[in-house]
Amino acid sequence: MNGQNRKDIYPGLEVNIILKKDQRTGIKTRGVVKDLLTNSARHPHGIKVRLTDGQVGRVCDIFQK
Repeated sequence: MNGQNRKDIYPGLEVNIILKKDQRTGIKTRGVVKDLLTNSARHPHGIKVRLTDGQVGRVCDIFQK
């Protein structure tokens, strides 16, 4: 799953995000969603979230539980 649809993402979900500083390189950071920061139902670059460790980025991969 990609992270473009807000309905697919919720707190407690394990995801990969791309941080703002890593957008050029595409380096992914893995973590657990704490807050959803994007209000729209869909975003072409991924829904912006805050992880439990405080990092903020756009979701690129979702891991199924």
